[in-house]
Amino acid sequence: MFRKALCLLWMISVLPALAGCTEPSGSRSQAAAKPVHVMSMNQCTDQLVLALLPPERIASVTWLSRDPDGSLMFREAARVDINHGMSEEVLRQKPDLVIAGAFTTPATRGLLKRLGFPMIEVDHAETYEDIRRITRQVAKAVGEPARGEELIAKMDRQLADLARDPGPPLRVAAWDGAGFNASTGSLYDTVLQTAGAINVANSLQKSSYGKPDIEILLLSAPSLLVKGAGVGRRPGLRENVERHPLIRRYWDGDRTLTIRQAYYVCGTPMVTEAAMQLRNELRSAALHARSPLPFAGGKSL
Repeated sequence: MFRKALCLLWMISVLPALAGCTEPSGSRSQAAAKPVHVMSMNQCTDQLVLALLPPERIASVTWLSRDPDGSLMFREAARVDINHGMSEEVLRQKPDLVIAGAFTTPATRGLLKRLGFPMIEVDHAETYEDIRRITRQVAKAVGEPARGEELIAKMDRQLADLARDPGPPLRVAAWDGAGFNASTGSLYDTVLQTAGAINVANSLQKSSYGKPDIEILLLSAPSLLVKGAGVGRRPGLRENVERHPLIRRYWDGDRTLTIRQAYYVCGTPMVTEAAMQLRNELRSAALHARSPLPFAGGKSL
C-alpha cells in the first residue's frame, strides 16, 4: 500500500515537469543551469544556500537553521520555509535541486536518487580549503559561481585580518561537561586557532574526545575553559563534571567562556566572522582572568 501511495505521489510530482516539455530547448537548458526551487536537507548546507540565494529561490531549509545556538544564518532562515529532512517533504515541495549533506540519512538520499530528483551531496568541512571546495560545489550547482567566489574572497580577507593581529596565544581547554572536544584537525580546533587560542588538552591525551579528566586540567593549567553551548541538550549526569570542586574552585565564573555551537559546527565562509567574534570574547575573558592559577608554574595565558 505504501509503495502504491508513494508511486502516486511521484506521478503527481512529475506532472508539472511533463507539462512543460513543450518549452523551447533554450528555456529548459537555462532552468537546468540555474535551479529556481532549491531545497537543503542539512544544517550546514542550509547556511550555504541561504548565503548564496535570495529567499524566492529557496524551497526550504532544515528547521535546525532557525536555531541561533546552532546557525550563523538564523535570521535569514526565518524568511524561508523549513523541512525536517523527510522524503515526503521533497515530494510535496517539488524542488528542482536537493542539496544533501554527509549526515543526511542514506535511506533518504537513496530514495531521492531512485525517484530521479536532481541532488548533490556535500561533505562536512573541517579546514578552510574544505570550505572553499564545498562553497564552489554548491555555488556551481545553484548557478551562482560568482556569488560563491565573493563569499570565499570575504572569508580570505577576514583570515588575513585575523593573521595581522594574532596577539599572545591564549591557552584554553575546549570542554563541554562530558569531555574534551575540539580535537586536532577538527573544525572547532581550526576556529580556536584562528581566534588566537591553543587547545592545550590536545597535547596531553591521545583522543581529544575522551572522557573528562581533572588531572589533565591540572597538568595543562589552561587559563580558560571554552564550553560549547549544547543545542537542545537535556540535563544529565555528565553535566555533574562541571560541578567538580576543582572546576568550581579554579575555573568557575570568569575563567569559563560559553560559546555558541554555531561558531564551529558548520564549515562555511561565514565561520571567519565567528572566529573574529570569538577572538574578542576570548580576549575579554582573559582580561578578567589575569591572576595566575596557583599550580600553573611558568605557563602564560
